[in-house]
Order: sequence, then C-alpha cells, then structure tokens
Amino acid sequence: MDQDGLIASLNQMKLTLQTDSDGASSIFLDHEQLNDELRTSMVNARVSQISAIKQVRSHLVRIQQLIGQKRGIVMDGRDIGSVVFPDAELKIFLTAALEVRVQRRFLETKKKGLDMSLANIALNLQDRDHIDSTRKESPLTQTLDAVVVDNTNLTQDEQLAMVLALAKLRMQ
Repeated sequence: MDQDGLIASLNQMKLTLQTDSDGASSIFLDHEQLNDELRTSMVNARVSQISAIKQVRSHLVRIQQLIGQKRGIVMDGRDIGSVVFPDAELKIFLTAALEVRVQRRFLETKKKGLDMSLANIALNLQDRDHIDSTRKESPLTQTLDAVVVDNTNLTQDEQLAMVLALAKLRMQ
C-alpha cells in the first residue's frame, strides 16, 4: 500500500452521501457510486489497515461530521458514537455472535453476486474486530452512554422496532 500517495490524494477525493426519494442513501466517490464495492472482499481485507491511518481517519471524520450537521441522521461505524458524534442524541452499540454475523455477511455478499466463503468472511470479521478495537486512532469502543443491542436472535423487523422505540424515547 502506498500510504504517502493515499494521504496526498485525500483532498482531491470528493466523498458524498446522497439520499433518494425513498430515503435510501448512496455513497459516491467523485461521481461513482460505491455501495456495492464497499462490501467486496478486496475492501474488507484492507479497510481496517487503511482506516488506522491517522490522516485518513481525520479526513473521514470531518466528512461524516459535515454530513451529520443536519441532525436526524442515522450512521453506523466503529467509532461513530465515540469519535465522530460523541454528543449524539442516541448511540446504539450493536453486537451479535460471530457465527450469526458471518452468516449474515455471507447472505449479503451472495445476494450481491459476490463470491466469498464462510471461512474467509469469518477470518475477515475476526481480523477487523481485533484491528479496529486495538488501533491507536479512533478504536472501536463502547461508550458509557450507548445502549447495547445484541441482535444475535433478532430479526431485522425486531431490530428496527427496538431502535425506533429507543429513538422515540430519546426524542421526548
């Protein structure tokens, strides 16, 4: 990896979030939509190492904070509640058993036509968890004010209902 080249190119990259009329969000780099590319094995294999670079983290945090200035946004990420939005109205620390996370990621990649084995997905998730929770810059950490939701045994509808109920409680 050309770390110096990556750092030098940060200010030339135009990263944006666009929301369509249905409320679905898409991430664009310059004018290229990245939604599907963000879950490829190539990205998964490098995301933790690249995101550990201080200049990359700082640059992305600034972009995320600009996006979130409008408030009322839902973001997920390993340092959203601890670094990007430490004063967020609601922070949810979402967790699930590794086996369930592996199966969900496998089905997600299969649905997108990507070919990844369960073993590779498991290894990738374990590696990312370790790297992200032990890195110096913006480590994965649960904040004291976060609500922990273990969704191991929850359906997507149950997860959504729980999060909506938490959000309504916080907005009162």
